[in-house]
Formats: sequence, structure tokens, C-alpha cells
Amino acid sequence: MSATADSSKARTSLRRRFFRRGPWENVATGIIGLGVIMLCQPFLIALYSYSFVTILTGTVLYTIVTKFRD
Repeated sequence: MSATADSSKARTSLRRRFFRRGPWENVATGIIGLGVIMLCQPFLIALYSYSFVTILTGTVLYTIVTKFRD
């Protein structure tokens, strides 16, 4: 094999390892959970204000991540 084919194979392997579903689902679920905590806390109005955006971001990320390979 040539050096170009080896580097291309290494990049593909790295990409597949980086875009695995499991860890990204955990990140998306964590963002959704953070948004719910922000929504329920009674101390800072700024956190409450951004809670919907945080929950929405986590939901969109989760929807995208479910299309990744296992």
C-alpha cells in the first residue's frame, strides 16, 4: 500500500472512532439534563432564561447523533 492509502485509512479509522454513537448520546443527554436543572433552579434568572435553548440544543444534538453508527 502507498503512504497516501495508509494515511487515508488512518483518518477514516480516527473519524469512525470519534463519531461513535454511545459517547455522543451521553453528551446530548447530559446537555438536556443540564437544561432541565437550569429550568428548575430558583436562584438565577439568567440560567432560567437560557434553559429552553439548552434543552433544544441537546434535543437537536441527540436527533443528529442517533444517525451515527454504533
